[in-house]
Amino acid sequence: MNHSGTLYVVATPIGNLQDITLRALETLKTVDVVAAEDTRHTAQLLGHFGIQTKLTALHEHNERNAGQKLVELLLAGKSIALVSDAGTPAISDPGAILVDLARQAGIRVVPTPGANAAIAALSASGIAAPHFLFYGFLPAKAAQRRHALEKLRQLPHTLVFYEAPHRVLESVADLATVLGDRKLTLARELTKTFESIHTCPLTQAPAWLEADTNRQRGEFVLLVEGAPAIEEQAADPETQRILSTLLHDLPLKQAVKLAAEISGAKKNALYELALTLKPEQP
Repeated sequence: MNHSGTLYVVATPIGNLQDITLRALETLKTVDVVAAEDTRHTAQLLGHFGIQTKLTALHEHNERNAGQKLVELLLAGKSIALVSDAGTPAISDPGAILVDLARQAGIRVVPTPGANAAIAALSASGIAAPHFLFYGFLPAKAAQRRHALEKLRQLPHTLVFYEAPHRVLESVADLATVLGDRKLTLARELTKTFESIHTCPLTQAPAWLEADTNRQRGEFVLLVEGAPAIEEQAADPETQRILSTLLHDLPLKQAVKLAAEISGAKKNALYELALTLKPEQP
């Protein structure tokens, strides 16, 4: 008979403490140990609700070693709640390694769902597209970030990113450069006092952010419209001829802009077409 304990993956609030679930509170009270990304942060959460369960650290720098020790506790019959600083563990946060180790050891893993910034942002964005791709955080370095975006450029799904305040301006600029002028929704400080949700064309987003430095504060979810449907990208022969002619003498962006003005076709579709028509540079 398996007498091992249970690992509970517990979602915690992303800002407003009232968003914690009754089930999460009961779990945090009754487990033997809470494994936290930052024990100081989680101690404040537990203290707010009068919970005195023992805390241990499990973060990105110690997850495998700490995870092995936690699995030993679980195998000994102890129950553990896994939490991150905010939201759902193992979603752009530590936790997946521990969960995998526990499952490999035959330990029962129980999700205790709750707050998630990506889903909260999508629900309040008004985006009607049925499919989305959750990417999480883009690479911090510009070249790597643009390379990652190139791989996503042709996907038709809404793209969902997390971004830190000190990188949001450069990330939005790279989104516009690589993806073209699509619709962007910036969801900032969700569930907190200064929550804001703003939608604009990608090319206008840097100016909007720079117009008020307060708009650059807090944690961001960026929702980017998916690539145009294939049928939108397939321009008629005359438009293709115009674009091809312009590409011989003009830079790609300028050729696309003029072709859109002449033909009335959408710039996003023409941009995608231009990438296939652009003659190789000598």
